[in-house]
Amino acid sequence: MLLIVEKSVETTTGMKLAADATWRQAVIRLHDIRYVRLGTRDLESAVRYATAVLGLEVARKEHGAVYFKSDSRDHTLCYFEGDPRDHTSAFEVDTTEELEHAGAVLERSGYQVTAGKREDAEQRYVRDFLSFIDPSGNRIELVHAPHHSGRRYFPSRDAGVTGFSHIGLRTLDARRDEAFWTGLLSARVSDRIGEAPLLRIDEVHHKIALFPSSYPGVQHINHQVESIDDIMRAWYQLKEWNVPIRFGPGRHPTSGAMFLYFDGPDGMIYEYSTGVRLITAEDEKTYRPRSFPAVPSSFCMWGAKPDIPEFKT
Repeated sequence: MLLIVEKSVETTTGMKLAADATWRQAVIRLHDIRYVRLGTRDLESAVRYATAVLGLEVARKEHGAVYFKSDSRDHTLCYFEGDPRDHTSAFEVDTTEELEHAGAVLERSGYQVTAGKREDAEQRYVRDFLSFIDPSGNRIELVHAPHHSGRRYFPSRDAGVTGFSHIGLRTLDARRDEAFWTGLLSARVSDRIGEAPLLRIDEVHHKIALFPSSYPGVQHINHQVESIDDIMRAWYQLKEWNVPIRFGPGRHPTSGAMFLYFDGPDGMIYEYSTGVRLITAEDEKTYRPRSFPAVPSSFCMWGAKPDIPEFKT
């Protein structure tokens, strides 16, 4: 009997290793989130908001677009003259081979992949990129060798911003899209709030959050700030400027981050947060995603109530 059990364990282990190897060959490995591109009908107002309110630095203005820095990357946000519904989210892969592999995997899975033209890559300040539409209709770009800046980020106001960190992405079918991001791409579920998965691609608790919606697009854009002091300073300053506060100050029970959500141009929601949880390689050995019910206390453990449709129940 013991021999039979050992054989079964060996066989099961071998099957698991083979399955893991197959998954590694099929998966598209994402290195980090890179930038968001947003269309706007009023570029001047969007620039004024991004600098005077959000506290980003203008990196450059060209070709009807304005690029903004929030950290050591060339840019992490771009507003361009166009349809306010035109949203693009970009993620970095490490090598040319991985970019080619990503295109092949997506095409085999039935997605139409467009290789970026040289002039478009130059406008994005990357060496190469490809684009595709995810199952909910969100435009996603995968980029290789994006530019970093040799000049340090110098904010337009002292908002305490330390960098662009994550996005909320609208989904028409959360379970389907979770399977897409964790099956074809290398995202992993950290936690769920109702049907909404919070997905990590590195140690940070989440870089993507998929929120059920009736239409596609970027739902919110997060920038990390240095401390809770920056959250509270922003709360007072935004109220003085009559910028609508949509949620917070509060603390997420999922990631542990302290946060503040507020209105931006064209209906976009921006978030400041600090203190996000890291899930290290050691944590990965035992970590399991937690399921939180879709109630206000799952979004804020301090008692703040969200005025954001995708967060309401």
